[in-house]
Amino acid sequence: MLPKSSPNAASQALASCGAAFLAVALFSALVNLLMLTGSIYMLQVYDRVLPSRSVPTLVALSIIVAALYVLLGMFDWLRQRILGRIGVSLDRKLSGPVVGTMISAQLRGTPGGTQLPRDLDSVRSFLSGLGPTTLFDLPWIPLYGGLCFILHPYLGWTLVGGAAILVVLALLTEVLSRKPSAEVSRAGAERSALLEAMRRNAEAVAALGMERRVTARFDSVNDRYVSTGLGASDLTSMLGTISKTVRFMLQSCMLGLGAWLVMNNEASSGVMIASSILSSRALAPIELAIGNWRPFIGARQAWARMKAALGETKADPLVAPERPTQQLGLEHVFVAPPGSQSAVLKDVGLTLQAGQGLAVIGPSASGKSTLARTLVGIWPVQRGSLRLDGATLDQWSAEQRGAMIGYMPQDVQLFAGTVAENIARFDPDMTEAAVLAAAKAAGAYDMILGLPKGFETPVGEAGGTLSGGQRQRIGLARALYGDPFLVVLDEPNANLDSDGDAALTAAIGGVRERGGIVVVIAHRPSALAGIDLVMILAEGQVQAFGPKDEVLRKSLAPAPVAVGAPAPKKMVMADARG
Repeated sequence: MLPKSSPNAASQALASCGAAFLAVALFSALVNLLMLTGSIYMLQVYDRVLPSRSVPTLVALSIIVAALYVLLGMFDWLRQRILGRIGVSLDRKLSGPVVGTMISAQLRGTPGGTQLPRDLDSVRSFLSGLGPTTLFDLPWIPLYGGLCFILHPYLGWTLVGGAAILVVLALLTEVLSRKPSAEVSRAGAERSALLEAMRRNAEAVAALGMERRVTARFDSVNDRYVSTGLGASDLTSMLGTISKTVRFMLQSCMLGLGAWLVMNNEASSGVMIASSILSSRALAPIELAIGNWRPFIGARQAWARMKAALGETKADPLVAPERPTQQLGLEHVFVAPPGSQSAVLKDVGLTLQAGQGLAVIGPSASGKSTLARTLVGIWPVQRGSLRLDGATLDQWSAEQRGAMIGYMPQDVQLFAGTVAENIARFDPDMTEAAVLAAAKAAGAYDMILGLPKGFETPVGEAGGTLSGGQRQRIGLARALYGDPFLVVLDEPNANLDSDGDAALTAAIGGVRERGGIVVVIAHRPSALAGIDLVMILAEGQVQAFGPKDEVLRKSLAPAPVAVGAPAPKKMVMADARG
């Protein structure tokens, strides 16, 4: 059964937080209603308490106001707390899809995949700040404007005029900051990518004397990032300062207008003070929105990138085939590298039965490593079919497929963790017996025991504490973990000594004896010791396929040479980076 498309992971995660957003909206409504406390209190004090000089009334009003302010603080804290947890919930729901998409982007050769985790951090940080609460407060501005109209129409229209100015400033902020914010994001992604490249290639940079040149390049990229960030910051801070100045002026204008109305006996002193407080509260969300516009734009762009990158995710099949035990088959397979339409493998076909071992040899750029990536499902088949016991690879989930396939790439990379964790592929349900069996099958058991802490030895970042040969033998043990049916080894003995070659031969024999299939991309002849079949690739096409001795004898046999013609080239065990 083929996997079906499921809705966008980002949309699903956001929809699952709908009830929490409703709770935030409810608490925001209560907060904005309680924000009227100060205005009503001042109105009552000036219009009731001062004329009557009643201390009990003042005390009673003060107690009620204190209780309302306590509720205000509690509701404001609760909505902020809920928003923070919405950010954490989105992070937990999307971190897996984001990492999976990042890995897929890397396999496809798509740039910018590492930007997605930073985008998720940006969204979470925004939800934990003051920006979202400001957005929930904006719809309540008409309430405060309506109350000002009730107090006096002149006060209401003055507030409307000031609000219109701030709304124009907010729209200007949106229009003017959109492009600078996008430029800051792009410059930041380029800066991070360069830093990561410098970190990965630190040894080459130091050995080749490239420090000054790569530092100069980083300075150029960093200067562009800092300059664009400064420009965006200057723009938002300028508009924020203008909005703050307008609000202060409007508040004083409301006081002055209220005083004029009092002198003309059209309003009371309480109305004058209350209208000033109401105008300040009405315009505060707009001012805060302008001040938080840059984080809001950044979070919105980050969310749009995540939603576009995640797209439609593939749901795991509800019913998967049984674990394969019999056959690997390729029929008229064409494969092109991700992002390219030019096929590297052309019309490749073969059939391997359980217990067989195949060595793939050929000149450089012949498609050998492309074949290895195709067999394990890293690169998809463009045309034709690849089947295990008659089933295509996408009929299993990624985890199921990984359990029945063992793969060791040319460049073995380990993760920070212990030797045992790396061998077990960080399986949370790993067993001691399975780890020991994989180490012994790879002939790495004694080597691992010789490490400082044996199987509990930390390998360091990317296996940096181990030699190339040690990493390769641990990578072989990882490939053999769980007795996978199909084992694909790409140049497995590049860093091995004679003992390692013997261990590799034994490991290949062990897979074949238990009924598995082994495919070896061969460079050194010692890799062919445990193999019974050989395939020769050249320019992406099969030149020969059959029993090892027969294929090698024919490929190495000298061809008849005509008089005066150049001698033909013999097939050699060439570099396997095809």
